Amino acid sequence: MSIPRRINALDWTATRIMLNEHGYAYLPSILNQEECLQLAQLYDQPTTGFRSHINMARYNFGRGEYKYFSYPLPNIVSQLRSSFYPYLAKITNEWEYQLKTGRQWPETLEQLTETCHQANQMRPTPLLLRYTKGDYNCLHQDLYGEIHFPLQVIIQLSAQSEYSGGELVLVEQRPRMQSRPMVIPFEQGSAIIIPVRDRPVKGLRGWRRNQMRHGVSELTQGTRHTLGLIFHDAN
Repeated sequence: MSIPRRINALDWTATRIMLNEHGYAYLPSILNQEECLQLAQLYDQPTTGFRSHINMARYNFGRGEYKYFSYPLPNIVSQLRSSFYPYLAKITNEWEYQLKTGRQWPETLEQLTETCHQANQMRPTPLLLRYTKGDYNCLHQDLYGEIHFPLQVIIQLSAQSEYSGGELVLVEQRPRMQSRPMVIPFEQGSAIIIPVRDRPVKGLRGWRRNQMRHGVSELTQGTRHTLGLIFHDAN
């Protein structure tokens, strides 16, 4: 089954409910083992195909490395982004309605990209991340500019037998309450949808924004590769 057909076949009603209730949604079997290996192997190819290489320790982001793809994106990455986006746009537009922002996100990724470029956000943001023993990623938000699409997707490229530790960590900041931590292990080829900055939560006085941050716990052994799908471009 092609990547677009796999994503079209997902239970998007259940995905929306899980996002609204828990702040993230788990999607199994988005990529097969061969596709995961193909993407992970790109990391060691010459820098053509990537626009930048970031050492996290240099910027106090944590420890580990990642590379941002350049345009044109690899075919798998391009298909994943364009196939996920329309479903995520429907969810985010529901969120905007709940929060009464008056904002509507465009129906297609091409329209979002055009909007970003008009705002001088022209650099692609999908990235490959590599963690080895002792590496971790501090809690953060992937904003990159004034225009930031509210959802992103993280896809696990490494099998759990290849590493230990390195769990995805989400922290939700709740008004007048202590923050809620979530530790989410996930299988090779599966995906997690998470908020980029915040999510709507219904309270006694209506809808409010709960701030969200994500990171990765310390890897205790092995090597872990992940693919990050961010839908807005960077300035």
